Order: sequence, then structure tokens, then C-alpha cells
Amino acid sequence: MEEDNEEKEKVTINFWQLLMSTMAAFIGVQSNANRERDFKHGKVSHFIAIGILFGITFVLAITTLVKVVMISLGA
Repeated sequence: MEEDNEEKEKVTINFWQLLMSTMAAFIGVQSNANRERDFKHGKVSHFIAIGILFGITFVLAITTLVKVVMISLGA
């Protein structure tokens, strides 16, 4: 019985779950079940790192999009 509890505690979320949870949290549609899973099995440092990378990527994508639109409008 103790081995089952130890195995459950050792479970971590994989990269895709981490990425999807971060993206869902960014736009505010994180489900309660995923939030609980993240707090139970995730590491804060991983979420911080992915959040920073996702934030930088988002800003760069918006900046690039604005530049492309401005160039296409001849501005």
C-alpha cells in the first residue's frame, strides 16, 4: 500500500502537459482538474521557465506581425 502512494507522488507531468497547461493559463481557460494536477505533480521552476519563454515568444510574434502589416501597408 505504501509503494502505491510513493509511486503516485513520484508521477510528474510531461513536457506537453506542461506546455498545454501554460498556454491555457495564459489565456485564462485552465480547467480545475489540470490546475490541481499541476499543483500536485508539477514543479514551480518548470512553470516559471515555460511561462517566461512563452511570454517572450508571444511578444516577438506580435512584434513581427505588426512589422509585417506595417510593411505591407507601406508605412
